[in-house]
Amino acid sequence: MTRLAVLTLLAVLPAGGAAQRGDWPMPAKDYAATRYSDLTEITGANAGRLRPVWSFSTGVLGGHEGQPLVVDHTMYVVTPYPNVLYAFDLTREGYPLKWKYRPAVDPNALGIACCDAVNRGGFYADGKIVYNLLDGHTVAVAAATGKELWKTKIADLSQGETTPVAPLVVKRRVIVGASGGEFGIHGWLKGLDLETGRIVWTAYNIGPDSQVLAKPGTFKPFYDRGTELALTSWPADVWKNGGAPVWGWMSYDADLDLLYYGTGNPAPYNPEQRAGDNKWTASVLARRPEDGTLVWAYQFTPHDSWDYDAASEMILADLTVNGRPRKVLVHFDKNGFAYTIDRATGEVLVAQPFVDVNWAKRVDVATGRPVVDSTKLTGASRGNVKEICPTLEGGKSPASPAAYSPRTGLFYLATNNMCMDYQATQATRIAGTPFIGANTPYHAGRGGYMGAFIAWDAAAGKRVWQTTEPYPVWSGAVVTAGDVAFYGTLDGWFKAADARTGKVLWRFKVGSGVVGNPITYTGRDGKQYVAVYAGIGGDWFLLSGDVRSDDPADVRPPADFMPDIARHTSQGGIVWIFAL
Repeated sequence: MTRLAVLTLLAVLPAGGAAQRGDWPMPAKDYAATRYSDLTEITGANAGRLRPVWSFSTGVLGGHEGQPLVVDHTMYVVTPYPNVLYAFDLTREGYPLKWKYRPAVDPNALGIACCDAVNRGGFYADGKIVYNLLDGHTVAVAAATGKELWKTKIADLSQGETTPVAPLVVKRRVIVGASGGEFGIHGWLKGLDLETGRIVWTAYNIGPDSQVLAKPGTFKPFYDRGTELALTSWPADVWKNGGAPVWGWMSYDADLDLLYYGTGNPAPYNPEQRAGDNKWTASVLARRPEDGTLVWAYQFTPHDSWDYDAASEMILADLTVNGRPRKVLVHFDKNGFAYTIDRATGEVLVAQPFVDVNWAKRVDVATGRPVVDSTKLTGASRGNVKEICPTLEGGKSPASPAAYSPRTGLFYLATNNMCMDYQATQATRIAGTPFIGANTPYHAGRGGYMGAFIAWDAAAGKRVWQTTEPYPVWSGAVVTAGDVAFYGTLDGWFKAADARTGKVLWRFKVGSGVVGNPITYTGRDGKQYVAVYAGIGGDWFLLSGDVRSDDPADVRPPADFMPDIARHTSQGGIVWIFAL
């Protein structure tokens, strides 16, 4: 990638914003979802001298996914439910609170959310902080004062829809989605007007072309032909509760005017109740942000038999693949394969496993389809299918976004090394209740460790280095022009690694497991700072007993695959800031 291409790709700032170089105005820093910073003060030579300079307790015990925002020397922090928004003044000693916005959030959302009451963060645009509340509302808050500017209902709790996803603002559109694949929702994406909050368009991910917004002459998937693909790949009417939620991360290419996002699992988990490919679940979709028109789509895991959501980030980069410069989208899927895809057309250029994979032998790039090992197919009639790798937590969690450095040409990501047994059962849908039908115990994969932080060459489809961890690694990553990558661990360490070698340069115990995403920014004093949330949760709150001390009912036995995690961490949200 040329220096000019890097600057062009990364320089787009939110509409009408005051964001400057050194700020962090949106979840992934830029529309390409790189989580790359061109700050250089922290390097491999001095990272060992990092020290904490500030911390703040959010007062919330839920999983602290997402990341802070920093714009114009103000830090914005969104908590898990009850989704309080804090604004801290970074220009004054002690970073005092400028204002606090506490929304009214329906507590019934707590009983609907699948995987803890998390929130994946806000977006700064046009003087506003825009974010989602768990109960199906999107809000816009004045960044300067904390005043609520508008509040729009986007989702239906009664159907099992909740909204922890971080929005993406493109031009005048606020792009939002909903969780609920485990509840059999009819998955969608919506575009709201940034100024008023009005819903401008709704695009479903499954169903007839008229609802999917797949228009003749415009929708041109690389591998599929014909019409009504998201309808005919389902049994009659099953698509109406087929899942395909949108709860991960989004990116945008201004030159192509394409918005990219991934969809989650089909419902229910028992695949025998939904014959066919089940498009467009477990897929990437490319749409026009102005009106939602679908331009292309590609399905990573047709007829998903393992809960391999494809909600992970779609990182945009310019790479040379097979000797030819290509504008690509790089995606690390739950299914264990890393995909390098032409982002204009949806053609798969490279697809290789980045963790141990045995449900499929390979991905055929000529057809785009995985070559499935039939002995690993699941279904109620197949009984308990043993030793499937990776688990339904994924080779990488979609909640844990990777980072890309144009300096090294490498991608940096947290991974899981676990396998599962999968016993599907018949499921019946009742609106607003789980629609799952599977029992899926986990165990450590080959080598005995359960996680790793790795560097990946997406042009060649190979791992460059790996640092193993005893537990699954569930944080996002950030990488800098100082060639330092940051990540956190479930047992409560925040770490800096050499981006070229993987050598751990520094670590600090942050008090709770890290499932959030680090950021880095420039302070008023010109110094480089690094910030991250601590606060174990998400899936790990569901799986790990004895990590919540205030709940006398939380006496669950520890998870079989990591029985000692509570010896290292408890729940509790903290915002940390570090500097040299």
